[in-house]
Amino acid sequence: MSATSDITASEQPFADKRGHKPLERRCVACGEARDPALMVRYAVDPTGKMVVPDVFQKLGGRGVWVTADEASLRKAVKTGGFKRGFKTNVEVDADTIVEQTRQGLSRRLLGQMTMVRKAGRLVFGEHGVREAAASGDVGLRIEASDGAPDGRGKLRTLSFATARELERTDPPVIGCFTAEQIGQALGRDPVVHAAVKVGPMLSEILWSARRLAGFTVMLPQDWTDKGHDIPVEPPPKES
Repeated sequence: MSATSDITASEQPFADKRGHKPLERRCVACGEARDPALMVRYAVDPTGKMVVPDVFQKLGGRGVWVTADEASLRKAVKTGGFKRGFKTNVEVDADTIVEQTRQGLSRRLLGQMTMVRKAGRLVFGEHGVREAAASGDVGLRIEASDGAPDGRGKLRTLSFATARELERTDPPVIGCFTAEQIGQALGRDPVVHAAVKVGPMLSEILWSARRLAGFTVMLPQDWTDKGHDIPVEPPPKES
């Protein structure tokens, strides 16, 4: 079972709350209609010429959607997907739009960490995460990319053991932010360990993490223990 396979359709950010089939958008890279929870919306800036990622989905005007992974975005640029989608000769540089998307999705996820903490659904520090893991409350672990493996390993072992006792999916982990970045998002000094609790707000932050995973390696290559962790998975590739 994947780290996010237990999220039902009704928990998806764009799901119809009446239980109907979730709203879909067509990806201009692959041509498939997909769940927008797995996509990124793009809009045209006020000049009418430059394409920009609308990761917060607040920009007005016509929107074009692309599956949330770097390969799909580069394909959309290469094949003229944005020009077709916007029905105009917009300017798009692949490297620039990829980096803008990566940065935008990172800001969104860090901002959500702030909101989840304010709502009391996020714990941080080794002691706080250990307590949550022991009670089975950990739905998503957040580990600093520059943290030490020993503390990370102890919290992983405990959270996995408790989850299995409760017959839940092993909590995935986000490891793409530094302790400084996590601390800034939480309004604290550098934070190495944090976790989002099972329950309200978990699915929303998991979907945001999945979109970012399409553009960022979620577990650093220099983590010697990364093979033991479960990274948040990117959206599935086009069929």
